[in-house]
Amino acid sequence: MGLECIRGASLAPLNTFGIDECAEQLCLVHSDAELREALALADQRGWPVQLLGGGSNLVLAGPVSGLTVVMRSRGRRVVRRNGDSALIEAEAGENWHRLVVWSLDLGLHGLENLSLIPGTVGAAPVQNIGAYGVELCDLFDSLQALDRRTGALCWLNREDCRFAYRDSLFKQQPGRYVILRVRLRLHTRPVPRLDYAPLAAAWQALGLKQPDSRVISRLVCDIRRSKLPDPARLGNAGSFFKNPLVSAEQAAAMLARWPGMPHYPQVDGSVKLAAGWLIEQAGWKGHSRERVGVHREQALVLVNLGGARGGDIMALARDIQQDIERRFGLQLEMEPQLLGN
Repeated sequence: MGLECIRGASLAPLNTFGIDECAEQLCLVHSDAELREALALADQRGWPVQLLGGGSNLVLAGPVSGLTVVMRSRGRRVVRRNGDSALIEAEAGENWHRLVVWSLDLGLHGLENLSLIPGTVGAAPVQNIGAYGVELCDLFDSLQALDRRTGALCWLNREDCRFAYRDSLFKQQPGRYVILRVRLRLHTRPVPRLDYAPLAAAWQALGLKQPDSRVISRLVCDIRRSKLPDPARLGNAGSFFKNPLVSAEQAAAMLARWPGMPHYPQVDGSVKLAAGWLIEQAGWKGHSRERVGVHREQALVLVNLGGARGGDIMALARDIQQDIERRFGLQLEMEPQLLGN
């Protein structure tokens, strides 16, 4: 069966905002060979190439020209398991949350705080996904990618990937690498991370004495569901803005003015602030317009109220950014990728 490209395909089911835009050409790839075939076809036809995972970190601003490649490769395995650690590998098209559940079923620990994050395994390193005190880079071992500049396969380790807060080599050099599979180093014994206050409180309320990664995963899922709307019911891309990082001096000045402001000192001396708190203080929580709004339970989430276009979402985002800069002197940076003409 040859590679199939669909002309003028709707991307509505392939992005969690549910924005209805079309791809000039759409191709689902299930293997390395199909990926190479798709890229060769794009080169032959002179099409630009866009890669799509789960579409959970995306705002479609218009029709997508060229070839949109959707990664659908599947597979996961334990590479080796010895002593206190185990190395697992998963294909780029695997669903992230299903990988978390699979690892817990095998008695492996570490991914529980990253439960229920939408998207695919291949997209996870791009964003350096993180939640509840854990980031992907904390558990990352390596990944295999196709370097589109040279056409060669390469393995990249943690240092190669240049991970930072919601950042990586793949954002710094967009379009160069196609991630094929990812390796993570997990623990064979529970190593609970309960730094996040609501998670710690939920754990303490259970009164459990022994660490239990499955319970932590369930609590994380409960917290996420209570704060974040289900994209199947209300289109959204999760957290829309990054939490800003400021200097210790700037944080101190802001705390003098807003003593209750959540703040989290970082190892490099900077301080992370809560973008959701800033947006809520500015009065945007629950704000709605004709087709878009700010979620009533979580100010960090912009939602599609029905029929929204990318322009509607971006207009609301820009208004919030300008208001936060005026009130707090901070520039909020959006998390999702903007795609389309």
